[in-house]
Amino acid sequence: MRIVIVGAGKLGYSIAQLLAEDQYDVVVVEIDEKRREVVKNSLDVLTIGGNGCSPNTLDDPDIRDADVLIASTDSDEVNMVTCMMAKNYGVKHTVARIRNTEYALTAKDLLNQGMNIDLILNPERITATEINHILMTPSALDVDDFAEGKVRMFEARMSDASPYVGVPLKDLEIPKQILLFRRHKMIIPHGDDMLEPGDNVYFVGQQSAIKEFEETFVNTYEKIERVMIIGAGRTGRFLAPMLEEQGLFVKVIEKNKDRCQLIAQKLENGIVLCGDGTDIDLLTEEGIAEADVVICITEDDKLNLLLALMAKHLGAKKTIVRVARNEYVELMEKVGVDIVLSSRLLSSGEVLRFVRKGGIVSVSLLEGAKAEALEIILPDDCEVIGKSLKDIKLPRACLVCAVVHDNEAVVPNGNTVLYAGDRIIIFVKSEFVKRVMPFFESRG
Repeated sequence: MRIVIVGAGKLGYSIAQLLAEDQYDVVVVEIDEKRREVVKNSLDVLTIGGNGCSPNTLDDPDIRDADVLIASTDSDEVNMVTCMMAKNYGVKHTVARIRNTEYALTAKDLLNQGMNIDLILNPERITATEINHILMTPSALDVDDFAEGKVRMFEARMSDASPYVGVPLKDLEIPKQILLFRRHKMIIPHGDDMLEPGDNVYFVGQQSAIKEFEETFVNTYEKIERVMIIGAGRTGRFLAPMLEEQGLFVKVIEKNKDRCQLIAQKLENGIVLCGDGTDIDLLTEEGIAEADVVICITEDDKLNLLLALMAKHLGAKKTIVRVARNEYVELMEKVGVDIVLSSRLLSSGEVLRFVRKGGIVSVSLLEGAKAEALEIILPDDCEVIGKSLKDIKLPRACLVCAVVHDNEAVVPNGNTVLYAGDRIIIFVKSEFVKRVMPFFESRG
């Protein structure tokens, strides 16, 4: 499959990196020679210098008739025109990054039908939605729902006092829902493995069982009622109204007056303060110690880390940081930030789901894209149909952790048989995805 990426900025580079690691045939088009050189010297992809929406560029043999074109330049309008023109040059599917909320929300039909854009990426909206989803499950570091809500995965961190620490998994008296955990690397667990303090653990199972389990979890936070957001960029303007709709009291701090006015228009009961988020006196006066969670979503990764550490020092119960650079995620978690989200990884997960298509319903990238959680609908003629899991020679780096059959979700065992139309949720280390996917793909 040949995939063309127009624009080698931060998002374009991240998508190109993931797709290249997934062994797709990737072509990157970039007009800026310095950016193109960085991609050329860092990634195993073909690079072309030129304007991505120029007919001369689109008529290049390496671009014409490509399977997918992803327009990720800094301009929404350039991305839209590029996708529209690409279809005229035989490109089968197009993806556009569109950050303007008016385009993404009010002109969606025009973009999909009039301009033939198959997938619209709005990284800020995707990030805001993910933060909102996580906050509705206070005990979790991350939450993902699969199979139309029938299966839930949540991530939690083991404390020294946890009764699950130091006990072989086979001896733990909990529902069979521990399916993957991380110490300093991703591990697909087996019966003799043990959890250690500081491990991030993923629990997967029926949504009702997971919700009940959450209530007894050692690290469960108190119910969230008061939220402080530092930064009123696009992510903040999406997020604040979402949280207010959930019944939370929202306080926003932003030093740009124009942004303050924009976000104030979207809130009914929340408070917007025009001030510097690094001003300790301001944070103290505005009750940061009473905030249940402080969300740092400025456009500067280093500033977000500083703000989160200051918030913790001043008494905030929980901190969430949005970063652009994927490599900062693990570092920030190690120095005390509770939840770190990469907007690039979240958006790249949407692209991976779209590119892989077939029976894949969703893709969740875990731990900086070291592992993936995939939801797949099994086609009639794939290799695993009619076989029990114990008879399918899957790599040890892959685990089928939930199966939805006849609208009922179960945590499978070795005797579970897979049928056509079943939805399965699998965990797999990213480096093994290419080896695992043929088991679940149509042989036609």
